[in-house]
Amino acid sequence: MMKILVIGSGGQLGQSMMEFFHETSSEVVGLDYPAIDITNRAQLMNSLRDIQPTIIINCAALAAVDACEQEKEKAYAVNAIGVENIALAAQEIKALVVHYSTDYVFDGDQDTPYVETSRTNPLSVYGQSKLQGEILLQQHAEHYYILRIAWLYGPYGNHFVKRMLALARERAKTQEPLKAVNDQWGTPTYTYDVCRQTWQMLQTRPPSGIYHSTSEGHTTWFEFAQEIVHAFGIQVPVLPCTSQEFPRPAKRPKFGVLENQKLKQLGINMMLDWKVSFYEFVAKYKAVL
Repeated sequence: MMKILVIGSGGQLGQSMMEFFHETSSEVVGLDYPAIDITNRAQLMNSLRDIQPTIIINCAALAAVDACEQEKEKAYAVNAIGVENIALAAQEIKALVVHYSTDYVFDGDQDTPYVETSRTNPLSVYGQSKLQGEILLQQHAEHYYILRIAWLYGPYGNHFVKRMLALARERAKTQEPLKAVNDQWGTPTYTYDVCRQTWQMLQTRPPSGIYHSTSEGHTTWFEFAQEIVHAFGIQVPVLPCTSQEFPRPAKRPKFGVLENQKLKQLGINMMLDWKVSFYEFVAKYKAVL
């Protein structure tokens, strides 16, 4: 029987993982900072020796993209060195590592979806640190899956859907338009689907490597905002704007669409069309959001 340790169990993806794996009746343990600090190799090693998991699911990350620009050292400590520490500890206890990366490892300059073998060229500290984490995990771990995900949302944490809902409800009082960027493309991806894809991989055990794991299809932030407002029945105008009108400290990929090529080749792609998953999410959580 698998014994699963979810690192970063209090985060957006980590909480969904805990909920999902409890439902599978798996033996699952969740730890989050400061109970476990992946940047502290000795503390991490001691924790893993005590728990002896057979599977380590790493959901820990410094994922605030703009904050990473100001906290470069911390970003690399968590997103790169922390991943290296997990890989080294996993090797000692002979555990398989599941780690999550990002579409931000690409520059977004092409206009066709990126596959796993596409050239990486991150534009931001966040993307650079996550890419370094990928490299270090591959160097030090024997059994691992790196799942690149994107535009994540779910019942937990702070993300685009929750921010748009809060803004839309506020703007609806005055009918002031809500603006969203319409020149960046990506794929909204539901945390539950990432959990389900992770479970599928743990059941089928494909070769170690990098796998793209986003929902099918793509959209812009503006179109996604329109869908959110419509799904929740909020009467507010939604207008498109450019990235230049909404400057951010970190540069984003213009086209961050990923193709789940390897999962499809192996016949284990569980990811649904993004709209199908989004409305599944809305039906399940509408009353509490």
